[in-house]
Amino acid sequence: MAVLSLKGGVGKTTVVLGLASAAMRRGARTLVVDLDPQCNATASLEPEETARGLSDVLAHPRADVLRDAIGRSAWGDEVDVLVGSEDAEIHNGHDRHDRQLARLTDALSELPVEEGEPPYQLVLLDCPPSLGRLTRSALVAADRALLVTEPTIFAVSGVQRAFEAVQSERTENNPRLQPLGVVVNRIRQRSQEHQFRIEELRDIFGPLVMPVSLPDRLAVQQAQGACMPIHQWGTPGAREVALSFNLLLARALRAGRNRHGVELDDSGEDDAEEFDEQDA
Repeated sequence: MAVLSLKGGVGKTTVVLGLASAAMRRGARTLVVDLDPQCNATASLEPEETARGLSDVLAHPRADVLRDAIGRSAWGDEVDVLVGSEDAEIHNGHDRHDRQLARLTDALSELPVEEGEPPYQLVLLDCPPSLGRLTRSALVAADRALLVTEPTIFAVSGVQRAFEAVQSERTENNPRLQPLGVVVNRIRQRSQEHQFRIEELRDIFGPLVMPVSLPDRLAVQQAQGACMPIHQWGTPGAREVALSFNLLLARALRAGRNRHGVELDDSGEDDAEEFDEQDA
């Protein structure tokens, strides 16, 4: 699943980390691919040191290079990281007919399966906030695209351009790619401006706007600063955000199961009931 927007600062990496945390909680082995040269996902997940990184994988998409670029995260055994590279920007060209777009797909097709470990059940591609080769490579490699926005006028414009990019790559390079939906991040329920922008998004995207949004809570920044999963932060605000990520992940897993026949526990309702009991 590619997680993207064509505007920076809307929380793409926050969504990737929240989904990885929710997947970890339910025992779904996850790989986070850090495609953003800022490497924020890598910094937050604190993987073990690797001999190689994303830039090496894109230059040489072989199984041995990929294996050397994946590290176990500090979160636990369920979450691994294909570590980001600051020099990945050299792979971020803007040629419309780029022959290197399939390199990430080729590399991920070589994902190792270690003896005694299950295969990855979820691969999250954290895209940079631009429509260069890195984001386009993610869209070529992905089955689903999750668009992230904030309820502001400029972010709405960015997610419109991201949706057009998804449709373009689907037509030109990856017919299996489908938009999972648009998730609205950092919502303040009492803000009239936020509610206006959400209605605007619904007018534009209709049912693609996710029924679950992500509330604006300080706990998100606190958990990221401590390099901890949001599900382990433990404050009321963290529990509220974690529940939203549980429901978002449930929708993603249902989409993946429908496409690939993978049987995963995807009951968002069970998550909601469990969190209600804990809060009580």
